[in-house]
Amino acid sequence: MRRVAALLAHHPVLDRQGAVVTTAITNLDLHDIARSAFTFGLTDFFVAHPIAAQRELALRVREHWTAGSGARRIPDRKPPMEGLRVVESLDAALEALGPAEIWVTSAKASDGARSYAEARASLSEPGPAVLLVFGTGWGLAPEIAARARVKLEPIRSPRPDGFNHLSVRAAAAISFDRLLGPL
Repeated sequence: MRRVAALLAHHPVLDRQGAVVTTAITNLDLHDIARSAFTFGLTDFFVAHPIAAQRELALRVREHWTAGSGARRIPDRKPPMEGLRVVESLDAALEALGPAEIWVTSAKASDGARSYAEARASLSEPGPAVLLVFGTGWGLAPEIAARARVKLEPIRSPRPDGFNHLSVRAAAAISFDRLLGPL
């Protein structure tokens, strides 16, 4: 099985008009995605933000759950939060991870997207680590998607109107399960 890590990107991402922006880190994303990543055996959960004050916020949240009162009150959160790695950018995460392929997700369909079944099968083949990148806001900016070796198909809604606007926390958990969960 190939090594799999995840990255939550806060820049460059899109706003609802399609402009490239930087989004704010949210506490809920940090520990919910960390717990999902830990549950499904990912080796690392990176959070990338270009603004130092936002990275410091993420580190304070991590510290609370790994060494502070959160670790004492709810010790089950400590191991997942120890896997949280706060970095400045996608490139910093790749440097920390070592040789890796970038895989991206999107709520929008794109040509050449790989099914989760195909992607799951490729994880059992020899190859470099995989960095599964999730975007905040309204999704990853095109320059991140352009670097991807694999684009995963969208998580589809069974609703007749096609509504598909999951939180990044929910999309990450579903993706981890489809790629690494029991069959």
